[in-house]
Amino acid sequence: MQNLDSRPAPYAKDQTQEAAEEERQWEATEVKEADHVPDTMQTPDVPPPTPAKDQFQEELVIRPLHSGDIYASFQFRTMWDTDFLRGSKVSHYRLFPKSLGQVISKFSVRELHISFTQGYWRTMQWGQPFLPSPPGAELWVWFQDTVTDVDGAWKELTNVLSGIFCASLNFIDSTNTVQPSASFKPLGLGNVTDQRFLRYAVLPREIVCTENLTPWKKLLPCGSKVPVCLMFDALMKVASSQSFRLSYNTSEICHNSYCKSTVWELRQTLNVVFDLHTSGQGKREWSLFKMFSRTLTEACPLASSSKVYVDGELFELSPTTPLLSQAVVLGDRRTYSVYDLTNQATFGQTRSLNMLLRWRAAESGDMLRPLLHGERYVAGYGLQTGEIHTLMYNNHPYRAFPVLLLDTVPWYLRLYIHTLTVTSKGRDNKPSYIHYQPSKDRLRPHLLEMLVQLPPNSVTEVTMQFERALLKWTEYTPDPNHGFYVGSSVISALVPSVVAMDTNSTRECPLFSSFFPCKEESSYFMRVYTEPLLVNLPTPDFSMPYNVICLTCTVVAVGYGSLYNLLTRTFQVEEPSPGLAKRLANIIRRLRGVPLL
Repeated sequence: MQNLDSRPAPYAKDQTQEAAEEERQWEATEVKEADHVPDTMQTPDVPPPTPAKDQFQEELVIRPLHSGDIYASFQFRTMWDTDFLRGSKVSHYRLFPKSLGQVISKFSVRELHISFTQGYWRTMQWGQPFLPSPPGAELWVWFQDTVTDVDGAWKELTNVLSGIFCASLNFIDSTNTVQPSASFKPLGLGNVTDQRFLRYAVLPREIVCTENLTPWKKLLPCGSKVPVCLMFDALMKVASSQSFRLSYNTSEICHNSYCKSTVWELRQTLNVVFDLHTSGQGKREWSLFKMFSRTLTEACPLASSSKVYVDGELFELSPTTPLLSQAVVLGDRRTYSVYDLTNQATFGQTRSLNMLLRWRAAESGDMLRPLLHGERYVAGYGLQTGEIHTLMYNNHPYRAFPVLLLDTVPWYLRLYIHTLTVTSKGRDNKPSYIHYQPSKDRLRPHLLEMLVQLPPNSVTEVTMQFERALLKWTEYTPDPNHGFYVGSSVISALVPSVVAMDTNSTRECPLFSSFFPCKEESSYFMRVYTEPLLVNLPTPDFSMPYNVICLTCTVVAVGYGSLYNLLTRTFQVEEPSPGLAKRLANIIRRLRGVPLL
């Protein structure tokens, strides 16, 4: 697998950029406060500071979709030449976020991958995304082989990440955590392939909103102080989009093509799909200001590379740019117009960049059909048994390739593994590898992994029956009639490419082109996620306990109240009041001083 690393060549910079670089030339390594010498105390005998060992790149990719929507992908990459796992404490952070650095060092994390997704990516309408993810929250972590208690470290790590990212990751426990045996191999230089140090969990019901966007921005070196970051500062527009995704990917990669040294890489991505129909902006024309209510005026001063890529082969761009870049993504070679934000000439005399795109024709051509696609649904009737159907599409006209399917099913859906069937073109398709881990009630979920060969131009269906369990009344959610969510299936494969892929990582290439690492020129690796499932479980009538409680409380109140009054009330005998004649006689006798009657 190709390393996710591409070291860009130096760019031509003006005097302002050179001054900004000279100002930030200090070493971001393991130092102590006492060893740091302020600039005002330096003498001519002190050697000049060495170049910084960290680097930051940013880019924005804009791709008009064939449905008329706009796909905007923000990519931010921070690389740091340091070693969190050496044992010595890293006390100085410059570009790399300190909160993540401390997490990596404390919990001995080799790789950390988090994604928060709101909405579902419509593959057949929009094509494949740059970085797919399931709806909700997804977390998978590779720990170092020095960790003795992986489950304890995993539990503590999820609670810490829940506070950092303002999410419900603390709800991850043993009931929704699995340990895959073949899926989710390390993407970086992790030579630890022992699956005991891998943990994977997904929360399909996690609601992603603007509260998750704020901590995501705080991890950027420039925060939201520069226009590239201000593009997604319009929180209401991002929240009202059809689909948006936040992700964090941290791993150790090669510093260069020779891989003589390693660096830590943090990739932060934000993918947004804007529906220009519902926003009333039209379908055949858009601009940066219409989408984000802002324009570009400068790049981040700490960024060594800041570019905007626009896929405009079938469209007219204004203003035009002479810079073009070709990249092979998803097996399709595309030409992108490049706007270099580090060059002040890009902004023109107005010191502002507002790109305008118009369709050249009424139709924008045929969309490249995704070679790999997956779907899943629940069949059956009643609230006792059912079937889970997973469909895997191989749309390649003449190439067959294997895929690795990962299914995670909660324990309250009791699978009948003997009913597992795999069919392709009406014939049985026997998997070459099957790994199944049965569930334990209230302890762990089902885990099913299988390696299946997909014939060319075919649909492979995986069917399995299950039985619904009856939960305790305290285990139901506040809205039990809404249903219970089941996480998406994960399909991993080396997909054949229709064009030759360039495996040379030494030359400069866009950041988004490395999301699909290729091992050879004829194929590239990718993951596909299906839809999550919504399953109804047998639900008791929760109004009956309410009625019983009300009736019982009424009977107890009436009976206990009467008995309490009888036991605690004091009875006194009152004499009848005297008549009028006797009262008058007593008044007269009192006046005369005679004893009363």
